[in-house]
Amino acid sequence: MGKVLMKGNEVIAEAAVHAGCKYFFGYPITPQSELVAYMARRLPEVGGLFLQAESEIAAINMVYGAASTGVRVMTSSSSPGFSLKQEGISYLVGSELPAVLVNISRGGPGLGNIQPAQSDYFQATKGGGHGDYNIPVLAPASLQEIVDLTLYAFDIADRYRTPVILMGDGMLGQMMEPVEFGERPDTKPYIKEWATTGTRGDGGPKTITSLELDAEGLEQRNWSLQRKFAMIKENEVRYESFQIDDADYIMVAYGTVARITMNAIKKARHNGVKVGLIRPISLWPFPEKPFIETRDQVKGYISVEMSAGQMVEDVRLAVNGHATVDFFGRTGGVVPTQEEIYDKIIAVAWGGSV
Repeated sequence: MGKVLMKGNEVIAEAAVHAGCKYFFGYPITPQSELVAYMARRLPEVGGLFLQAESEIAAINMVYGAASTGVRVMTSSSSPGFSLKQEGISYLVGSELPAVLVNISRGGPGLGNIQPAQSDYFQATKGGGHGDYNIPVLAPASLQEIVDLTLYAFDIADRYRTPVILMGDGMLGQMMEPVEFGERPDTKPYIKEWATTGTRGDGGPKTITSLELDAEGLEQRNWSLQRKFAMIKENEVRYESFQIDDADYIMVAYGTVARITMNAIKKARHNGVKVGLIRPISLWPFPEKPFIETRDQVKGYISVEMSAGQMVEDVRLAVNGHATVDFFGRTGGVVPTQEEIYDKIIAVAWGGSV
């Protein structure tokens, strides 16, 4: 298959099919409804099952049931709907079940609007439900990267027995770009001896649960999860850097905002300001390494987000007081422009922190 022109939401769905996902449970909500509609048509063509649940709460619990049997399963939603899924997501983590969860974020809080936003960062990266947990969170910046990260999401979900969040924004879900899917990868690389397949196979029936009434027993389960999270932090950090070796200032942005920021950086460089970019691809685990390697050489960092300031907290933790950290954000679904970001660069570089 060569390159095809597709909408972002549909790219996620087709990439999931290429990854071997045959089960989808979801509920339509703008701006990701095309993903649900695409799965409704596509999954029967590959012998899969699509089910539109009566609510987001029902959908995430259906994901729990399917994941318990060892199949590759996915759900998707947008910000208010994703909030409704949080209890079920915590159950998935506690039961160590692999699944891919898509959030095409929109403006909030509350019902908000259907415009693109990045204000779900805290929810995604800090454990949006109850209990001590983290989930790998992947943030693509292009539709081709959606293909790659969707395949990767299913892989690490199975590898670590964990749900994985693929997080974009309304702009990424609605834009169209040419993409290439390539050859379909091997979709059965993992032997899931834990799966609840009844009496089929070796070992007889299995039990999947997150319930542990004994406090010390639950503590041991929690420490086991923490060891797994530490392993993910060690092995699954992803980021991209651009012209940071000689930079006086480093921008930090992810998703579609990183694309806009890149244009502002090029303009600033043209006008004599040495500025670079760190683009986190894994929002959790957050890529601390490039900050540790640059924080004693640069004058400062500028975090650019479609939020009131959320990722900037992780930037400040990684910089750890070695350099200034400024923030520029638009919220409520307003997308920052290249000119606004450029003006922020100039204000910080020529006039100090503002």
